[in-house]
Amino acid sequence: MQYRRIAQLRTTDDFRSHLLQLGAKLDVDDELQTGTSAPLSQPITYKGKTLSNRFAVLPMEGWDGSSDGYPTDLVRRRWQNFGRSGAKLIWGGEAVAVRMDGRANPRQLVINEQTCGEIASVREALVSTHRERFESADDLLIGLQLTHSGRFARPYDNGKLEPSILYNHPFLDRKYNLPPNQPLMTDDEIARLIDDFIKAAVIAKKIGFDFVDLKHCHGYLGHEFLTAVDRDGRYGGSFENRTRFLRELVDGVRSKAPGLDIGVRLSAFDWIPFHPGKDGTGEPESFGERPYPYAFGSDGSGTGIDLTEPKAFLDLLHSLDIQLVCITGGSPYYTPHLQRPALFPPSDGYQPPEDPLVGVARQINVTAELKKHRPELIIIGSGYSYLQEWLPRVAQNVVRTGNADFVGIGRMMLSYPELVADVLSGKPLERKRLCRTFSDCTTAPRKGLVSGCYPLDDFYKESPEAEVLAAIKKQQETAQTTK
Repeated sequence: MQYRRIAQLRTTDDFRSHLLQLGAKLDVDDELQTGTSAPLSQPITYKGKTLSNRFAVLPMEGWDGSSDGYPTDLVRRRWQNFGRSGAKLIWGGEAVAVRMDGRANPRQLVINEQTCGEIASVREALVSTHRERFESADDLLIGLQLTHSGRFARPYDNGKLEPSILYNHPFLDRKYNLPPNQPLMTDDEIARLIDDFIKAAVIAKKIGFDFVDLKHCHGYLGHEFLTAVDRDGRYGGSFENRTRFLRELVDGVRSKAPGLDIGVRLSAFDWIPFHPGKDGTGEPESFGERPYPYAFGSDGSGTGIDLTEPKAFLDLLHSLDIQLVCITGGSPYYTPHLQRPALFPPSDGYQPPEDPLVGVARQINVTAELKKHRPELIIIGSGYSYLQEWLPRVAQNVVRTGNADFVGIGRMMLSYPELVADVLSGKPLERKRLCRTFSDCTTAPRKGLVSGCYPLDDFYKESPEAEVLAAIKKQQETAQTTK
């Protein structure tokens, strides 16, 4: 399918008209305000610290640590860019595995007693860079996202999946060639993993992080607990059982790392897995007439949303005195058009089955409904990068109308980290640096290369990996043409 590119929508009327044609409910302000009274510059006070703007940096995996889980110069450069951005909330910075077998790729960071000194060093590089550019770093709130990749773990070899699963999934087991007798994690193994999360949180506190994100999104293990409706025992079936993992994590972190704050990034909705159709466009798997039960926040149809359980999850977070919540949706592995709307899919993806603006609007509207449900929580939104030129004015509208407290920036940080500072100061956007969602930052690591913005960041554009990536893409294009 051909979709109109964002860069072609040159006026506000064009943008609104296009949204109307799509049936996408998404508001945009007529003018971007700057200065101390601007919505995106409004301070927010959280537990005694006042953050002076409403931008957050979302966590990413760079596929560019060392094979034994240490940060490298590439990781340091990315974290320095986070500091250079001007955003005051660093949500996780990086998805960091709590142990080696939990890595999604063999170069993902791991937090332990051996690596913690280097992880502390890249955190300090972020802080120092921010201080050099903005004079003070006292108003930064910096977290570390803790994760285990579950069924998507590839800890030692990009080509070898070494999954930890909670239940047998009718589509994902087949997609990733898991045998029918693939062992499930036992309750004892889950208990040991909880201990590893707690140990990681203790280290995170020791090296200066303000909070840890107990990750429950994107199909990784924390998220899979929320969909374990068929699992027997303490961690499956009822909502109470499916949230036991979170509650036990929180109890352990509060006990062993008192004073360390906790946040949760949540995939608040998901759909049945998609696959490429005959023309390469994504289409949903068929589950027959039965309700599809394995998507948290789904209405059972496979491609609809019901926020009853996500709202109950937010109620649970509130009862646990967890106030920081980052809302996202879907998974990059089986519903990428929900999770990160893009015009160009990664090499192992599918062509978008909807205009990506529809996906952006979906995330923003779900986030708004959840914020309305629990206004006491500090809600961070996701899915903004595809808006490109329109990101600042949509973001301003979201914050101004109270539909989220912070606007999270992910992929745009790779191509244009200074966008935040430019928006806040009223400087015109550098359009040539805007992320156009070419997805090379995903295609490269899926092919064993480091992640980065190869089309727009000269650092990566001029790297040896860029030539390798170009050759891989050309080979794939040739193969598709000759089919």
